[in-house]
Amino acid sequence: MNIAFFDFDGTITNEDCFTKFIFYATPKVRLVTGMILLSPVILLHKMDLFPAAKIRPMLAKFAFWQRSERQVFQLGEQFAREYLPSTLRTTAMTRIEWHKARGDKVVVVSASLNPYLCYWCQTHGLDLLCSELESKQAVLTGRYEQGDCGGENKVAFIKQCFDLTQFDTIFAYGDTAEDHPMLELADTKYYQWREVA
Repeated sequence: MNIAFFDFDGTITNEDCFTKFIFYATPKVRLVTGMILLSPVILLHKMDLFPAAKIRPMLAKFAFWQRSERQVFQLGEQFAREYLPSTLRTTAMTRIEWHKARGDKVVVVSASLNPYLCYWCQTHGLDLLCSELESKQAVLTGRYEQGDCGGENKVAFIKQCFDLTQFDTIFAYGDTAEDHPMLELADTKYYQWREVA
């Protein structure tokens, strides 16, 4: 059996869905407050001086702290049904179907969030490793269960869930520097939809 790992934002989609969901699912007052308080680090991030892997958990904390898990996951399902289809790359969906037709295991490995990714992956019959929001007694804490699933953490998440020696060929697909560690695991790798050595 073969296995194929796909990044989500920018690889399966043509845009950053993490940020879109923050805007989609966060009450306006909280969103404005968060943007004001986090504006220094957002600016540093735009200047490539503050890594995405550090800013994502900060944004998630502001957006989801003390929110109802049920409500946020309902918004996630709505987002997956109503918004995500408009962002999907035909190339990516064709490739995913190609892998599935061959009997390959297909896994989305993403720093995006589980409220919408779990519904989207379940709908498409795909496995999922991603940044998961922590919940206690059905209330979100604003923290992540196991940290941000980006960069080197993608490899850690993969190795925690899969014994890669059990697969004949490993495929990986990514589009940013954060995906390079995951791509290094693969026998066949695609960066921004071009095969690379």
